[in-house]
Amino acid sequence: MTFERAKQEFENAWNNPNHTRFELPPVDVNRVLRERYTVEPAATKMTLTQLWDMETRKAWDPATYIPYVVSRGHSWGRHALEEGCQRFFRTSEQAAWIDPSRGEVIEDVFISHLERRILFLGLPWIVDDRGENLRASNFQPLFHVEHAASGSEEHPINIWRIVVLTVREDDRFKRPFEEMVAAGYLPGFVEEYMRRDMNVCIDRC
Repeated sequence: MTFERAKQEFENAWNNPNHTRFELPPVDVNRVLRERYTVEPAATKMTLTQLWDMETRKAWDPATYIPYVVSRGHSWGRHALEEGCQRFFRTSEQAAWIDPSRGEVIEDVFISHLERRILFLGLPWIVDDRGENLRASNFQPLFHVEHAASGSEEHPINIWRIVVLTVREDDRFKRPFEEMVAAGYLPGFVEEYMRRDMNVCIDRC
């Protein structure tokens, strides 16, 4: 498996008309920070380097950076692929998208430092690093997610899209993300990184 093959698998799922797709509008991080937040120090800005650092940390440690979704996470098996690319596996207990249940999510994670893209491909089962055979919970369909950092060093752009592997398109899975867009704030994981790793006091206006 390579990052290029992982990209093709994601795109094949994305282009399947029966699956449910949603792409957040690209987020101009510093513009949203300036317009929708109070921060201390007041002149705080995020760089593209910091945004990408956040993405890689979150990929390995989701319970820390997306605690509002993930209550337990375990990652293992990080190894190199083609130049500038890595792969590892992770399991996590996550909140469902459209109901109050929680369940086990298993993901094959591919990172391209050259493209600044991370792909999370949902898996139905896996043998973990302890030799245990784990199965994903059936509380919702499998899903693939892409996280990416774009833009320039001084004007970083956050990119995010998801494809839920539904048997037919289901608009219920789009609503949580439509609400996020309507709220107009930064993704929660950006806020978490700024608090934890940039030592910034940040509050929504």
